[in-house]
Amino acid sequence: MAIGITGYGAYVPRYRIKVEEICKAWGADAESVKESLNISEKAVPAPDEDTATIAVAAARNALLRAQIDPQDIGAVYVGSESHPYAVKPTATVVAEAISATPSLTAADLEFACKAGTAAIQICMGMVGSGMMEYALAIGADTAQGAPGDALEYTAAGGGAAFLIGKKKLAAEINDTYSFTTDTPDFWRREGASYPSHGGRFTGGPAYFMHVESATKGLLDKTKTKIEDYTHVIFHQPNGKFPLKAAADLGVKKEQLEKGMVVTRIGNTYSGCSILGLSNVLDSAKPGETILLTSFGSGAGGDSFSITVKDRITEIQDKAKKTEHYINAKEYIEYSTYIKYRRKLKRE
Repeated sequence: MAIGITGYGAYVPRYRIKVEEICKAWGADAESVKESLNISEKAVPAPDEDTATIAVAAARNALLRAQIDPQDIGAVYVGSESHPYAVKPTATVVAEAISATPSLTAADLEFACKAGTAAIQICMGMVGSGMMEYALAIGADTAQGAPGDALEYTAAGGGAAFLIGKKKLAAEINDTYSFTTDTPDFWRREGASYPSHGGRFTGGPAYFMHVESATKGLLDKTKTKIEDYTHVIFHQPNGKFPLKAAADLGVKKEQLEKGMVVTRIGNTYSGCSILGLSNVLDSAKPGETILLTSFGSGAGGDSFSITVKDRITEIQDKAKKTEHYINAKEYIEYSTYIKYRRKLKRE
């Protein structure tokens, strides 16, 4: 029996900070930064928002669309690299908040920016094996970037949730393929407030190698071509990398448009590529096809072939759409930003 997406939901915090505002604080040239990153602004979590609250909001939207009893969910997995507790699962908070049954399995996942797609793969396996009827996969983050670091211009907050099942499918996941190596392009040591990265090394050996290899692997496995897909979504650490990967793989501009959200909200890490997927699903039509490839530093890529089903039109308007959260915004200054993100620390 086919496995796929029964319901989906997104959430993006309403606060935004413009690239110009960050540049002003550090004396950087705004036009140069915007040109190099192809990002104009990013989403900033409020002081009372964290990965758990973002995950809960996205999960509740997914349930509104799925129209299933949360007691039928047998697993909850939350992928993130900014879980609020070092020892205490986010997944149990989400399960309790959505009134799921205690008779479930739950865990937190971490694989940099692809932990959300890893959660989808695990849920696919558990549902496919018959262990449970439905499983919930979430990717959410309140991404960190050190003051003055290049990451500060892109690291944002947001997430998406997907209920995986065999019934009431809005989109069928035809197949998945992963490509993984030990490539240390990005890391954060225990106790460190901010991550470190390998600068230009994060491009060729990391992002492009894994995104393009995972995508090519999926195309070979499914015997499909890039032009067979209506929509193509790549992980978006900035607004330039996915465009280059698309050019390398022969993806047309119109295939990328719906899934490109990074230019308006920044890189939401584990929520990034799957927020692109939720945005595509919000207006997708039955029969359309989607190729999704995530990327996580360290490093790996997960690629998916998805076909939109007739039920998509029944559920799209049952919860707030991704564009609602992208467009509902309030700008803040850098001083407010550092307060909200708790960047001033006592010795």
